[in-house]
Amino acid sequence: MGFLKIDKVTKSFGALTVLSETDIAVEEGEFLVLVGPSGCGKSTLLNMIAGLEPVSSGDIVIDGRSMNGVRPADRNIAMVFQSYALYPNMNVAENISFGLEMHGVAKAERDKAIGEVAELLQITHLLKRKPGQLSGGQRQRVAMGRALVRDPDVFLFDEPLSNLDAKLRVDMRTEIKKLHQKLGTTIVYVTHDQIEALTLSTRIAVMFGGHVQQLGTPKEIYDNPANMFVAGFMGSPSMNLFPAKVAVSGGKAVAKIRLADGVTAELPFAGDAMAAHDGRDIVLGIRPEAITDELGADRSSNAVHTINAKVEVTEPAGSDTYVVAELGGEEVTARFRADVEVKPGDVFPFAVNMEKAVAFDPETEMRIR
Repeated sequence: MGFLKIDKVTKSFGALTVLSETDIAVEEGEFLVLVGPSGCGKSTLLNMIAGLEPVSSGDIVIDGRSMNGVRPADRNIAMVFQSYALYPNMNVAENISFGLEMHGVAKAERDKAIGEVAELLQITHLLKRKPGQLSGGQRQRVAMGRALVRDPDVFLFDEPLSNLDAKLRVDMRTEIKKLHQKLGTTIVYVTHDQIEALTLSTRIAVMFGGHVQQLGTPKEIYDNPANMFVAGFMGSPSMNLFPAKVAVSGGKAVAKIRLADGVTAELPFAGDAMAAHDGRDIVLGIRPEAITDELGADRSSNAVHTINAKVEVTEPAGSDTYVVAELGGEEVTARFRADVEVKPGDVFPFAVNMEKAVAFDPETEMRIR
């Protein structure tokens, strides 16, 4: 049983069910990220943990105590909002200490807590300023300080970086991760940004349509997606998904793929997992970094195979060049080394690491194992 247990939680608004029988156990000190597109139910779940929304059915338990019917103020949780929610008429120190003051904490104790948190977040020099005098990143640190000073059982973050520019978002990601590593706090973090999910979390719950599609470590989610939604949503660029047909000869399975010129190429599967699926139509999933130029291929793999395909688009990206070709009637993105000379119209050898390939059922969209 986890420190935070979400037990068969359902949320309905009238006849509309936005979250269906969700089960997640979060261990103490874990960093769980709820990720998914808008409307998937992730913010609704966070609001139910916070007590801002009632649970329609099921139970939320924190440190062995059921939260059903418990007011938000009595849950010992702290929430960091997307909008920061700072009081504009108070300075930074007053914003940080406001919750403590409302709980009757003595001034000397409040001042000590403010000093410790300000030093931790490197905002000591900002304590006398008002929110209107702060940058977006500084406001976010103050909002985090207000949460930290309460020493809650669980921190809840609701898309806290979405209002920041790209560079500051990366910087704040690093700061939040360092903070978690230093304090070992239990965090539930909501985002629609899968890069945030992969970089920050110890575990990820990928959500869609009111259901948890997959729950696992970042590596499990990235390398072994449970279905086509997870495969296509997680990763940037996302996993390539294109149709293929399994053919088996002598106990060895290959994926037969139609190229743009009508020729059929064959890519042998690694291992024997697909040997029982002769003649089956599948959707093949391969990440861009597993499709590259021959010299950039993984030298440690014994399952790298080359096919010649026509280049449609090249996208230089500094350290890499993304190369788009057509496989199985779908556009496929490959990740080449930056100095590879390749241009649209070239028929070029693409090295495919089939150790990294996964197969999905085109009807159910579930992983074939």
